[in-house]
Amino acid sequence: MHVSELDTPALLIDLDIMERNLARAASYARAHDLRLRPHTKTHKIPALGKRQLELGAAGLTVAKVGEAEVMLSTGTPDLLLAYPIIGHRKLERLVNLAKQTNVTVAIDSVFAGRQLSEAARAAQANIGILAEIDMGLRRVGVPPEEALALVQGVARLPHLNFEGIAFYPGQLKEMDEQSLRQLDTISTRVQRVLRDLNDAGYGCRVVSGGSTPTLYQSHRVHGMNEIRPGTYIFNDKNTVSCGACTYADCAASILVTVISTAVKNQIVVDGGSKTFSSDRLVAGAEAGFGHIVEAPDAVFTKMNEEHGLVNIQRAGRSFQVGDAVHIIPNHICTAVNMHETAYGIRGDQVEHVWTVEGRGKLQ
Repeated sequence: MHVSELDTPALLIDLDIMERNLARAASYARAHDLRLRPHTKTHKIPALGKRQLELGAAGLTVAKVGEAEVMLSTGTPDLLLAYPIIGHRKLERLVNLAKQTNVTVAIDSVFAGRQLSEAARAAQANIGILAEIDMGLRRVGVPPEEALALVQGVARLPHLNFEGIAFYPGQLKEMDEQSLRQLDTISTRVQRVLRDLNDAGYGCRVVSGGSTPTLYQSHRVHGMNEIRPGTYIFNDKNTVSCGACTYADCAASILVTVISTAVKNQIVVDGGSKTFSSDRLVAGAEAGFGHIVEAPDAVFTKMNEEHGLVNIQRAGRSFQVGDAVHIIPNHICTAVNMHETAYGIRGDQVEHVWTVEGRGKLQ
């Protein structure tokens, strides 16, 4: 099928770029003796999770139990839920997964550990746990100085196997000198936590961290032996604005159609907030909701639910109703979650049609 035959809006994945992104990350991980356990929140497609495993990933990372259930079909030997799972119904589903593959959960409270232990005991299953440490994001995770107390509170709970620690340096966006210094500070904190835990008799088999912006600087964090990038498979305008890639590394775009040129210096496309999400850029002062491939100087200024408004005053070209336009979203993870289907393309030909099976798996 030719791309021009697709109805719009359509989520397109450039296979050549995606494969290059995957191969580069896998090669980097091997070169630095890092386990690669990529986060599937970005693509939500089992076929792509399987491809990551084929290229050497040690396992897969998810956030929610529903995503874990979807990714089980990849045949992954290892699933990490990098999110505290709270609630008996979720835990019943989780321990059922643990009977089918190795499951590890990152937790930051004794309460979460006790609930998990009780569910595992009832199902006669065993669950791995990572103690979540906050390294500056201030989202989840205990402060480094409280790591030992957390581990002491959860490591000996029945049916839980203490595996190590996890953290997420999500506050580091642009890999400038300031961020590199912060990454070195994180390295020092990680080593201090590991030393304190080891002195108390708690060895850490897994030290899990990383992100897409920090991906190729992961070797600076001494003691970390596992990385969990997610967005790297596709990249987006955010990762470009952070300096983590270029537009040539962006595998995903959304194909839309110009539906109106009635307002001077403006085109309207058939995709809005229900197609792209309303996420703003995380770095830089630039406004807009995406990068217009056919007109890089145009500005995606505004969205309604089904309308995307693009200012073309500085575009250097005109558009006609019916023209096709490719837009790279600010945040591809949330955009993918809007779509039921993704199309793997090579050149102008559609080679794969994938159902986004993890879409909407919020529980």
